[in-house]
This record gives sequence, C-alpha cells and structure tokens, in this order.
Amino acid sequence: MKTLELKVPPVILTLLFGAAMWAVSRVLPSGYLAFPGRFLLFAVVLVAGAFIALMGVLVFRRAGTTVDPRTPHQTKTLVLNGVYCHTRNPMYVGFLMILAAWWLYLGSVFAALLLPLYVLCLNRFQIKPEERHMRTLFKKQYNQYSAEVRRWL
Repeated sequence: MKTLELKVPPVILTLLFGAAMWAVSRVLPSGYLAFPGRFLLFAVVLVAGAFIALMGVLVFRRAGTTVDPRTPHQTKTLVLNGVYCHTRNPMYVGFLMILAAWWLYLGSVFAALLLPLYVLCLNRFQIKPEERHMRTLFKKQYNQYSAEVRRWL
C-alpha cells in the first residue's frame, strides 16, 4: 500500500470519486434526495469549496513553495498564514466541499457514502505522507503547527 502514497494527484482522485458518485447515482437511483433550496445549497457549497482550494494555492504561490502535493520534499517554507491558520489542508477541504456539492447536485443518498471513503483515501495516501515530510523538514515548528491547527477543519 505504501507504493500508492503520493502517486495519484488529489485533483485526479477527486475526479475519480466524482465519476464514481455519478455512477452510483445511476446504478442506485432509488435513494434520491430532494428538498427545497437544494440547488442553491449546491451552488453555495461549490463556490465556497473552489474559493477555499484556490486560496490555499494562492498562499503557497506567494510563499514561493511547491503546490504539487506529490513532491512535498520540494517544499521551501512552512506556510502558516492565510487560510492555513484554519486548516492544514485547505486545498483538500475545498476538494471535499466540491464533491459534497456534486453530491447535492446528483441528489443521490448513496453517492454520499463515497465522501467518507474519499477522506480516508486522502488521509492515508496523501496527507499522512505529506505530514511525515513536513515533520522531517520543519521538525518542532511543524509539530507545534499541527498541534494548533486541525488537519481538516
């Protein structure tokens, strides 16, 4: 399993989970979610997720450090400001929110079951390996940061 660590870009993983959610919604159409304002909520969650992910990218760019999550060893600085004051992984929070918006759009209760699996995959194959690299690179500073700021929210 360690061979899968840092191999699949999180954007691709997000697209794969989005496709799987669509497939589940077509195969199991009986669990349909309908409530007033669903599409408005979809739009709000989608825009918020895209904004949070974009803010994470912009703060990394301003700090002059790598945005490519498959190469944490190329990190030049530990980013502690902006959206990183609230979550250690704003890009992943944003991706999760985009998938949650997709779920709302699809309206499939069964598709929602893939969201926790997405979080587990990101934690195991992306976030934990990244955190190992950050601990190696930034030692006490990263340990203090991770004690103060949550991984997700």
